Amino acid sequence: MDIFVISHIENELNGHNKVLKKTTDTLIPVILQAAELIIETLEAGGKLLILGNGGSAADAQHMAAEFTGRYLKNRQAFRAIALTTDTSALTAIGNDFGYEYIFSRQVEALANPGDVVLGISTSGKSLNVIKAFDVAKKYGCKIIALTGQDGSQILEYTDVLINIPDNHTPRIQEMHILVIHILCGIVEDQIL
Repeated sequence: MDIFVISHIENELNGHNKVLKKTTDTLIPVILQAAELIIETLEAGGKLLILGNGGSAADAQHMAAEFTGRYLKNRQAFRAIALTTDTSALTAIGNDFGYEYIFSRQVEALANPGDVVLGISTSGKSLNVIKAFDVAKKYGCKIIALTGQDGSQILEYTDVLINIPDNHTPRIQEMHILVIHILCGIVEDQIL
């Protein structure tokens, strides 16, 4: 094995561990706050609308699947919808209104007061996520954002900002899926 390859593997794993440590040191209370918001919403009969672009779209779908299917335990399905999966809606809205409206139009159609809109944006600057948050706020929804270190510009829209303390996209995305799994586990345990 080439020494460069081994060095690359070590650097990636060490980088992950450094961001994991910073996340552990700073975000436990915020993750707990997000879990409590989701539990409160689901127990009141509300739902979770999840959105994001690219890899974050895949994370949104992954989270919705864990809620509607199961995470670790067989239990009742939890109300969760990924707003990233309906290609007809996404392309029609994108074509007719613009890409920046692909999520906000769906929030307008599907959200009820008290629902949670969870947006995933590595940069925290995705215009379609911000527009969705703006509509969600007007509709009386609670808002959770998963971002990277520079994502604090969307703080004004959020009830809970889970701001991963790093700017490197792969590290942020790794922590996002870890946080999603933590949220799934807490919600599943607490509601059961």
